[in-house]
Formats: sequence, structure tokens, C-alpha cells
Amino acid sequence: MRFKDAFEIIRPINCLMGALTVIIGLLNTRLGIPLDKLLINIILGVFTYIFIAGSGMIINDIYDIEIDKINRPERPIPRGSINLKQAKLLYSIFLIIGLALSIFHSIFFNLGLLNIVLASFFGFIGWVYAKWGKKSGFFGNMAVGISFSIGMIYGAVLNSSSIPPYIYFFFITAFSLLISREIIKGCEDIEGDKNHGVKTFAIKIGIRKSTYISLVFSITAILFFILPIFTSILNPILFMVLMVFGLVDVIYAIILMLTTKLEIKDFKRISLLLKIGAFLGLIAFLFASI
Repeated sequence: MRFKDAFEIIRPINCLMGALTVIIGLLNTRLGIPLDKLLINIILGVFTYIFIAGSGMIINDIYDIEIDKINRPERPIPRGSINLKQAKLLYSIFLIIGLALSIFHSIFFNLGLLNIVLASFFGFIGWVYAKWGKKSGFFGNMAVGISFSIGMIYGAVLNSSSIPPYIYFFFITAFSLLISREIIKGCEDIEGDKNHGVKTFAIKIGIRKSTYISLVFSITAILFFILPIFTSILNPILFMVLMVFGLVDVIYAIILMLTTKLEIKDFKRISLLLKIGAFLGLIAFLFASI
């Protein structure tokens, strides 16, 4: 196993995007927090997220090896760059380091148990999703949404046990948009999923109805994306300026859901737009803290 393969299997771009949610939670609750403590919170919080998220990526690929041979044959395990024994060892190392960092963080700043509980839950849901969640369909979609968005709550908890409402709005926005994208991905991967008993909405109720459910979650994301304007976010003007780009992107994805033939190429475009929309939303949330 080469370092390049070990790095690739954790999907670093996804981990870094998720780690940004921790920074968002921290910066948007930073008032009254000394700069040195804030910086340490950012460093430890980000690395905790990356290691636990990385473990989730690895365990997902371990359980998905047969599906990935069809849907994602270029990934390290199905292409033979990492064997299952190496992948399991790598999973254990990443998870243990992530949980150890959360414990050290709690001891260092006397945070109590809440951040450890959240970190443990994050690690647990990654394993549950890999073992049962993906094949269960909607439960798996929810697990993905939680895994990506939980960093906002985790980051806020590192600063204070009292979480402001806009952090929950940020969480629901990202959570809903990720569910919407996961449903679309289920439509995109329908052939491979059928062969391995994955019970996505696309398989259970059909592509057209699944797209409508995805659309509902996208609209929910839009609504909760707007709500922080009416709360005490630190920089509502800058947030609104950045928010426009995310809104345009997701609205365009919704238009494609309603107007295209819903073929594989259409789902690829919609999925990419929703992913870009999630990233633009994170940037808006980040600038809300300036």
C-alpha cells in the first residue's frame, strides 16, 4: 500500500469540505473566545473531523467493494491498490486517532463529554452507514447528511454549550442539500445498486418520484439557507451577498430536475450542481462569521 493510495481512499477533498463545517461552527460562535483558544480549537477540531471522516470513507469502501467494482472501479480497493486487511487496519488507525484527539481536546480545555459524545456518534454513524445504511436507502441518505453537517454543531460546542439558532439553520441547510444529492446519486447509480440489493428511493418508487423527493429537500435547504438573515449572525450583509450564488446554483439544479429527461447524464449534472451548491453554502456560512 502506497501513501498515495492511503491518501486517496479517505477522499481528502470530501474530508476537507466537511472539516470546513467545524471551522464554520467555531467562527460563528467565537465572540468572547480568546484568540489562542480559538486557534487551538480550530486545529484540534479540524483534525478530529478529518480523521473520523477519513475512517468513514475507508469503512464505506470496505463494505462497498462489490458495488464499487461496478459503480466505482477506479477506487483503491476494487482496483487492487489496497487489500481488505490493509484497509481495515487503516480504518482502525484513523478512527482511534480521531477519537483520541477529541478526548485530548476535552481534557485540555475541560470541555466535558459533549464533544466526545459527538465525535463518537460521528464515528459510529460512519460504520452504521457502511454496514447497513447505504443498502437501507433513505436511512443511509440521512446518515450522509448528518456526517457532513455535524461538524457545525461540533465546532459550536467547542466554544460554548449554548448553540445559537443560526447554527441549527446552517446544519439543516447542509443536511437537506446532502440528502437531496444522495437521492439523485441513487438515481444515477441505479443499475449497480439493483445488482446488490440497495434499496434506494430510485429502486423502490422509481426515478421520477425519487427526483420529486430530492426536489423537496432542495427546497427545504433553500428555506433554511435564507432564515439566518433573520437571526443575529455576525455579518448578515456579506452572508446575503454570498448566499445569492448558492441559491442560483441550487435553483438551477431544481429546474433541471423538472425539465430534463432524467437520464444518467442529467443526474450527473444535477448531482454536481448540488455538490457545488453545498460548497457555496459553506462559503456563505463562513463569511457570515467575518
